[in-house]
Amino acid sequence: MGDRKPYPSDVTDAQWALLGPFLEAWRAKRVSVAGRTGDHDLREIVNAILYQTRTGCQWAYLPHDLPQKSTTYYYFAWWRDDGTDQVIHDLLRCQARESAGRREDPTAVAVDTQSIRAANHVPAATTGKDAGKKVPGRKRGLAVDALGLIIAVVTAASVTDNAIGIKLLDKVAAHTPTVTVAWVDAGFKQDVGVHGAVLGIDVEVVKRTDTQPGFVPVKKRWIVEQVYGTLMLHRRLAREYESRPESSVSRTLWASMAGMVHRLTGTTAPTWRNT
Repeated sequence: MGDRKPYPSDVTDAQWALLGPFLEAWRAKRVSVAGRTGDHDLREIVNAILYQTRTGCQWAYLPHDLPQKSTTYYYFAWWRDDGTDQVIHDLLRCQARESAGRREDPTAVAVDTQSIRAANHVPAATTGKDAGKKVPGRKRGLAVDALGLIIAVVTAASVTDNAIGIKLLDKVAAHTPTVTVAWVDAGFKQDVGVHGAVLGIDVEVVKRTDTQPGFVPVKKRWIVEQVYGTLMLHRRLAREYESRPESSVSRTLWASMAGMVHRLTGTTAPTWRNT
């Protein structure tokens, strides 16, 4: 970080102690023909990604004292495409669960979707319209554990809750086979339950039992709603700015990682009121 003034989104020394070893190990495996492993400060690259995720700024508007756009995007795209962001996210999640006295992998998840309005520059070919909510953009689907830690994320266009639910269950079964129960709302139809049964996951529809209008926390399902609310603190996720759906997934993972390193180090994330 050098002599620059830190941004609220920067990782602390304690947080970098969690992230740094993974990324340094990643770099050590990528030696060029000339025997070099790259000389960019990976901590500053992470700081730039987290700054943009938190503030929602465009690539060209990254502050001059952070790594330049081309360098930051190069690493963001590389870690997105080779799965490094997913690997680090999942390892941090295991640590967070163990720190909370839980087993590394959960046995139950809460599943839900969210419609995100797309910015004007996002290609129409990668977006659609939520027929129910009349929102043009993409849908973000999450499967989270009882602690609100993300187990799977899916971003897609012009699909139903049913289709996203099936994709989420596929990812959960592939990467977290310990899961045997998934809690969903009434928007998910019978196809999701049938697909879950094939995967060995019991899909349980948890319905509201009251007539109160507006948002009401629902037992077992409330945790995923809370996660969506937390993600909205990251302005890059408040609207769909990513041209590629896979970039949107990666951005969600980075926001989740920011939350987990705060949780693991006992620090408080900044709010919109002081950023």
